[in-house]
Amino acid sequence: MLNKEYPLHDMNLVFDMIEKSIAKGGTHDKAEEEMNLLMHLYAGLPAEAVEQGMMFIHGRGSEVPSTSDINPLHIRLMNLLEYLEKIEYLAEIPKTMTGEEITRRSEMMNSLDEHEELFGTPLLGYQFNMGNAAPVEAKGGEEDNGGRLLLMNSQAAVFACEDIYKTALFYEDKLGFRAAHLDDEAMPHIKLTRDNIAIVLVKGEGAVTKPAREFGIKYDMYIYCSEPFLLQNEVAGNGIKIVEELPEAKAARGMTTNRQFVFEDIDGRHICVSQYIESN
Repeated sequence: MLNKEYPLHDMNLVFDMIEKSIAKGGTHDKAEEEMNLLMHLYAGLPAEAVEQGMMFIHGRGSEVPSTSDINPLHIRLMNLLEYLEKIEYLAEIPKTMTGEEITRRSEMMNSLDEHEELFGTPLLGYQFNMGNAAPVEAKGGEEDNGGRLLLMNSQAAVFACEDIYKTALFYEDKLGFRAAHLDDEAMPHIKLTRDNIAIVLVKGEGAVTKPAREFGIKYDMYIYCSEPFLLQNEVAGNGIKIVEELPEAKAARGMTTNRQFVFEDIDGRHICVSQYIESN
C-alpha cells in the first residue's frame, strides 16, 4: 500500500520520483539497477499496458485481469515504490518516539530485506546488470549494448512444406528435434527445436516449397556448430544424405571458407553446417 501522491497517468513522472528518491541515498546498491530494468520494460509497452501499471499505483490493481502476462512487472514496480517510501520514512528520525512508533519502525526495517531480494533478479526474461540490459539467456562475450534492452530473444527459420507432418517426423526421427504442434495462432504451424536451433514448418504449395537452389541460392539454412565432425557422424549414421562432406581439419587450414558439411532433408533442402569459431 502506497502513501505518497503519484501522477495519475504519467509513468515518466513516476520514474522521475523514483530516481530522485534513490539519489537521496540510503537505498540498496541494486535499487538503481532495479529502476533501470523497470524503466526499460515499461518503455517498450503500449500505452494501455502502462496505464495498468498506473492503476496498480493508485490501488486499482484488482481491476487489471489476473491473467495479464505483464502483471509481474507491475508487482515489481509496486515493490520498489513501497521500498522507497519506507526508506524515506525511516530516514526522518523524530526527536521522541512512542513504543508503538518504535515497533512500527522496527518492523519496517526488518521488511526491507524482502523488497531488496528482488532487486536485480530476472523479470519477464530480462536482467539489467552493470549498465547492460539483456535477456537472461544471453551468454558472455556478446557486444556491449550500452544499456539498451534487448527485446529480441531468438529467431527461427521458416520452411514451407507440402506435408508438414512428414517433414516434422523426419526432423524428429533423424535429427533429434522436438516438435510442438501449434494451431492456436493466426498461422498454424509446427515448431521444431533442438539445442539453440528453431525451425517453423508451415503448410505451403507450389514454388514456395521448393529448395532455394532452384532459385540460385545455394543453401536453405545455415547451422553454426562448434563440433561439426560429431554432428556429421550423427547425421550420416541416421541415413541422411550428405551432399558435401566435412573436409579434414588439416586440409581445411588453407581454405578460404569455413569448415563445413551439407546435408539434404526430406524435402530436398540443403542445410549447411558450418564450424563456429568463437572470437575473442
